[in-house]
Amino acid sequence: MSLLNDLLNLNLSESTEKVIAEYVWIGGSGMDLRSKARTLPAPTTDPTKLPKWNYDGSSTNQAPGDDSEVILYPQTVFKDPFRRGNNILVMCDAYTPAGEPIPTNKRFNAAKVFGHPDVVAEEPWYGIEQEYTLLQKDINWPLGWPALGRDIVNSHYKACLYAGINISGINGEVMPGQWEFQVGPCVGIYSGDQLWMARYILERITEIAGVVLSFDPKPIKGDWNGAGAHANYSTKSMRNDGGIDVIKKAIEKLGKRHGEHIAAYGEGNERRLTGRHETADINTFSWGVANRGASIRVGRDTEKEGKGYFEDRRPASNMDPYVVTSMIAETTILWKP
Repeated sequence: MSLLNDLLNLNLSESTEKVIAEYVWIGGSGMDLRSKARTLPAPTTDPTKLPKWNYDGSSTNQAPGDDSEVILYPQTVFKDPFRRGNNILVMCDAYTPAGEPIPTNKRFNAAKVFGHPDVVAEEPWYGIEQEYTLLQKDINWPLGWPALGRDIVNSHYKACLYAGINISGINGEVMPGQWEFQVGPCVGIYSGDQLWMARYILERITEIAGVVLSFDPKPIKGDWNGAGAHANYSTKSMRNDGGIDVIKKAIEKLGKRHGEHIAAYGEGNERRLTGRHETADINTFSWGVANRGASIRVGRDTEKEGKGYFEDRRPASNMDPYVVTSMIAETTILWKP
C-alpha cells in the first residue's frame, strides 16, 4: 500500500512538463458529475488554450446510441487538489458536433444572460450557501451527532482553497450529518462554475471516505430542517448609496415571478419549503428583514447601511447554480413587468 501511495503522490514536474487535465461536466440527470482525464504537453491555466474533447453521450443519457458523440468545451480551470503539482481540473459544458448546446447544458443560456450589457454593467455578485447531508453507506442514515464527518468537511474546505475556488466558509447544520459550505462572492457565470467544481471535489472526497453524499432537499423524512442552497445576491446599484430602494424593487419583481422561480429552483423542494424549519411555504412569496422564515431575507446590516445584498432562501440544495443565478439576474435586471 505504501508503494501505491508513493506512486499516487509522484511529482510529475521532476521528470516531465506533461500534466494531467481532468475534464468535468454535468451528466444527464442534471446533478450527476462526470469526468475523464487526458495528458497535456505542458502546464496551462487558460481554458482557451485547452483542446475540446468528446465523450459517449449515450452512456450518460445525453445522446442516442446511433449519434452519441458529445463535445466538451473547456470553460474554467482549477488546480487539481488530488493530483496536485501543475495538474488541473477543467469545468466544461457540452455541445453537439454541430456546436449546439445539448439540453442539459444550462451554462449556455446563463452565459447569454450574464453577457448582456445591462447585466455586465451591474456586476452581479453571488454567494451561495450549499447545504448537503453525509449518509452512512450501508444504512442510508446520517452520520452521527455532533462531529462525525468533520474530517471530510475540513478536507473539502482545504481542497477547494487549493483548487482556487472562492470558498468563504463552512459550518455544521441543524440535522445530524448535515453540513454547509459557502462559495462566493463570485461574479456572474463564475458562481456556477465554482459551485459545480466544489460539488465535484466533495463527491471525490466522500468517495474516498466511503460515505454517501446527498443533495436531496429532504433526505430524511421527519421533524428536521431540509437542505437548501441559499443565494446571496447584489448588483452594483444595490451596493451603492441608496441601494436599499433598488433591493426593494428587485424583491417586488421576484415576487411577481415566484412560480417560475420555484419551478426552476430544484427537484423535491416542496418537501422542504413547508413554512416550518426556517422556510417559507412554497406557494407563498414573502420577504422581511432578518426573517429566516421568509422567501427573501434582507440582513440587518443592509437595512442599517441602506445598501448591500439580499438572500434568496428558496433554492433547494440540488438546484443548478447556472439556472438560479442567471434567473435572478434576468428577473431583477432585464425583466420589465
